[in-house]
Amino acid sequence: MYENFVEEVDAVDNGISQWEEGEPRYLLTTTLSARVARLNPTWNQPNQDTEAGFKRAMDLVREEFLQRLDFYQNSWLPARTLVEEALAKRFQVDPSGEIIELEKGGCPWKEHLYQLELGLSPAGTIAFVIYTDQAGQWRVQCVPKEPHSFQSRLPLLEPWRGLRDEALDQISGIPGCIFVHASGFIGGHRTREGALSMARATLAQRPHLPQIPW
Repeated sequence: MYENFVEEVDAVDNGISQWEEGEPRYLLTTTLSARVARLNPTWNQPNQDTEAGFKRAMDLVREEFLQRLDFYQNSWLPARTLVEEALAKRFQVDPSGEIIELEKGGCPWKEHLYQLELGLSPAGTIAFVIYTDQAGQWRVQCVPKEPHSFQSRLPLLEPWRGLRDEALDQISGIPGCIFVHASGFIGGHRTREGALSMARATLAQRPHLPQIPW
């Protein structure tokens, strides 16, 4: 049960990549295809009629398809404008041009960012995205190396990872911190300036990101 369900959920929730050096760390067993397959009768069920399972599978796939269609039309596409605007203002947010601020937090920005980065002038890559959460507090999120990767281009500083509140304030020297995830891919602060300070402090600890070639 753990290897075939719990481990996957736990790993994804904690930002652990499935693959390392060609070997999977955990199995993916909750895909749509897997859920459909489990609607078939098991080998030892007295009733081997597949018709009922087929109808349930149709309902399952239909619901997921319509949910996905609604997402792309009403959430994903409108988010592109927000990312375009954020990229246009990136040098107003920070002179490095490597931090963008989204007007509305929670929007699906990653795919748009990777596509739009290719047309930036001057050329460059983004390391951090800041935005407000539902509670009105600020998040600083690292841009992943690839669209579906759990590895960040530049994770928040290692000494901060896994810390919260006063302990994080003390080691970072930035009052008002809320948390930094154990993997360093995201952090929280009570203010916009504090979130920016967390990103800037991390940028200061490494050379500039490589430029995207034309």
